[in-house]
Amino acid sequence: MANVLYVTAHPLSEDESLSMAVGKQFIETYQETNRNDEVVHLDLYTADIPFLDKDVFNGWKKLRETGSLEELSSDERMKVGRLAELGAQFLLADKYVFVTPMWNFSVPAIMKAYIDAIAVSGKTFTYTKEGAEGLLKGKKALHIQARGDVYSEGPEVNREMGHRYLEVMMDFFGIESFESIIIEGQVKFPTKAQEIKEKAMNQALTIATTF
Repeated sequence: MANVLYVTAHPLSEDESLSMAVGKQFIETYQETNRNDEVVHLDLYTADIPFLDKDVFNGWKKLRETGSLEELSSDERMKVGRLAELGAQFLLADKYVFVTPMWNFSVPAIMKAYIDAIAVSGKTFTYTKEGAEGLLKGKKALHIQARGDVYSEGPEVNREMGHRYLEVMMDFFGIESFESIIIEGQVKFPTKAQEIKEKAMNQALTIATTF
């Protein structure tokens, strides 16, 4: 039995978002293929994802100095506690599926806030004399991303930073297997939009049976 964390970072539904539609296809097929696995859906737009702000840093500092939550203000305690919950949930999972659109060449801000929440020294990575070392070895991740234009080749290739960002962070965490389903070009080539969608749906079906 494996634990799968299905993380979506899109405010629209599967009927309105191509990346969400492909994500739904993938996760439903995965569940049908792996009936004993537990899948947890984390919708970043409805979840409480604290930003790393002054309350968080002050709260962490007080915890290091005193080891007691009683020294924290109510806001500090609430935010630090929520970050700890998110971190524990991430560590519990064996597999991760991220669903995002490409916005302004990157991921939505809420996804960046989430990665900040789980990138914790001693939990997802650690520092050694040789440098940083990921602690999540043996786990795997998948990124499903929709792009209106084509960024996998040609003059736009260096502008895409969202998928590359997640790839760098997963490698930083020690996750060696990072697959992707990239849906691109449906806005640039509207006459091929249905063909592009069907190709992505079929790819989701295939990867879901082996992920």
